[in-house]
Amino acid sequence: MNKKYIFVLGFITLLIMTCGGLYWKYQKFIPTLPNQVEFSHQVELPNQVQFPKTLSDIEITDIRKQTPISSIHVYKAARVVKLLHQDQVIRNYPMRLGFDPIGHKIQEGDGKTPEGRYVIDWRNGQSAFYKSLHISYPNQQDKATAARLGVSAGGDVMIHGSATSKQMEKLPKLMDYMPQQDWTWGCIAVRNVDMDEIWKLVDNGTIIEIYP
Repeated sequence: MNKKYIFVLGFITLLIMTCGGLYWKYQKFIPTLPNQVEFSHQVELPNQVQFPKTLSDIEITDIRKQTPISSIHVYKAARVVKLLHQDQVIRNYPMRLGFDPIGHKIQEGDGKTPEGRYVIDWRNGQSAFYKSLHISYPNQQDKATAARLGVSAGGDVMIHGSATSKQMEKLPKLMDYMPQQDWTWGCIAVRNVDMDEIWKLVDNGTIIEIYP
């Protein structure tokens, strides 16, 4: 085997390893496509929830007048956010969670999304991830649990978009972008186009119930 052949073989091997490493590192950011079978942490995600048809401003106004949103229900296992008027589901949105999604959030940096009853208590129209609604985690019980364990409960858990404001400036089509896998530090991430709707439909003070 001559040196040239060995060099070429080594180069190809290195190239394959580099590409494989990059794929492994960034695969969670590959876009989700409609009707696509999705995976996260080697667990198949339910595929029943499709990307919703975007509402017009007139339709949003009609919802606010006729069936205003009274609560948000988040189903972590199903990766879906539901907006409800009383017991009626008005809108469904696919979403992504923290990088370690199973279980209730205990401490800062654990990559988990909290579970339980909270409130949307404020919002940020200049969020790094487009727009965001703040979830009132941690509550008193969360703080007490963290204190007992000697850790910080964390905070700044939001519902937000999936593309950053800077990315949007260069690529407006990222309004429809959603990564295939869970990727946040505990927040609930939806498409930016869906975040626009949630922003307009949900008022501060709205109850949010987060289920396993």
